[in-house]
Amino acid sequence: MIFARSLLFNVLFYLNTIVLMILGIPTLFVGPRAIMGLARLWANTTNWLLWRICGLKAEYRGMENIPEGGFIIAPKHQSAWETFSLVPFARDFSYILKRELTYIPLFGWYLVRARQIAINRSRGTAALSEATQKSCAALRAGRQVFIFPEGTRRQPGAPPDYKFGVAKIYSESGAPCLPVALNAGLFWPRRAFLRRPGTILVEFLEPIPPGLERSEFLRVLSARIEGATNRLIAESLALDPSLKTYLAETSA
Repeated sequence: MIFARSLLFNVLFYLNTIVLMILGIPTLFVGPRAIMGLARLWANTTNWLLWRICGLKAEYRGMENIPEGGFIIAPKHQSAWETFSLVPFARDFSYILKRELTYIPLFGWYLVRARQIAINRSRGTAALSEATQKSCAALRAGRQVFIFPEGTRRQPGAPPDYKFGVAKIYSESGAPCLPVALNAGLFWPRRAFLRRPGTILVEFLEPIPPGLERSEFLRVLSARIEGATNRLIAESLALDPSLKTYLAETSA
């Protein structure tokens, strides 16, 4: 049953994405704010499909911690789920993403018009400098910049691996950082086809104000995200012990 529902969701996910991209073509001529609205609609309809088809929903906590104006959003990265589901909580957002995504017909046009931060990763340290420069400009303009501080998806319970890039942008931008803990990997694991029913727990944590030294910032960021993430994982495992077996199977 979970396989059939996951298959149906995947089909409708891509269909929904294609339909919205086609119907949303006029937003390309209106401007970035219209595209942001389309992105929020895409995120909300995708989550509605997850709920109605797979029985998977989300509970958001700590929304009072979301700052105004420009700030860094630093979520725990366990799944593809958080790449779109946190979008509705940012008024004028930008992701740091690889430049090749902008080459995708139609989808790439949206990325360019929405002023996303496309980086040529093959340039190494120059790419980090470029990402920092563009992120600082976006933050000064009052926008929100999404940065996954570990860079890639991590299995729930895996040792943390926080990268230097987020600390560099934090230090040079002078912007606050909003840590986000979640346990999406229990229900939508990386590199897994199945979407398991349940409730993804998301917690917006206390923002880290600007001014910390880089190493201290990374220590605080990691401690806050990892501590809260472990707590959310334990909470869901206590409610549904079968998740332990499922997690073991998907991480094998």
